[in-house]
Amino acid sequence: MNLDSSVVGLSGEVFIFDVEFRHIRQFADAIGDPNPLYSDKAYAEQTKYGSVIAPPTFSVAFSGEGAELPIKLDERRMLHGEQEFINYRPIKLGDRLYCQRNISDLYEKEGKSGKMQFLVVDTEMKDEGGQMVAVNRMNIIYRGEKS
Repeated sequence: MNLDSSVVGLSGEVFIFDVEFRHIRQFADAIGDPNPLYSDKAYAEQTKYGSVIAPPTFSVAFSGEGAELPIKLDERRMLHGEQEFINYRPIKLGDRLYCQRNISDLYEKEGKSGKMQFLVVDTEMKDEGGQMVAVNRMNIIYRGEKS
């Protein structure tokens, strides 16, 4: 099945992610970033942020959790194409993030092996006050069906 424009605007259910110190520290360790803003509570409290913050790409660690999109995709035809991080403010220790996946675009290109579709999936993350904190934008290459 090829995708059509009716998928644009589809959303998954909202899921909640509570940011804990161990999440931030483990992610910073995994990417090899020794910045004390990510691991030293006493240091971070003395900065303009007032607490431990997460690295800018931290949200990739949990944006795949939670509710699935309400469409069935053939995973054999999928390839991760691109990832973009849009941060409105740093994610902080203790944040409760309300996250939701949305399909924001679908477009086509012709490749060497035929038609490919590009599905753009945004995972929006808002704080308890409803303010946007971050958006993870992922482009999924959806290869055409083989004849």
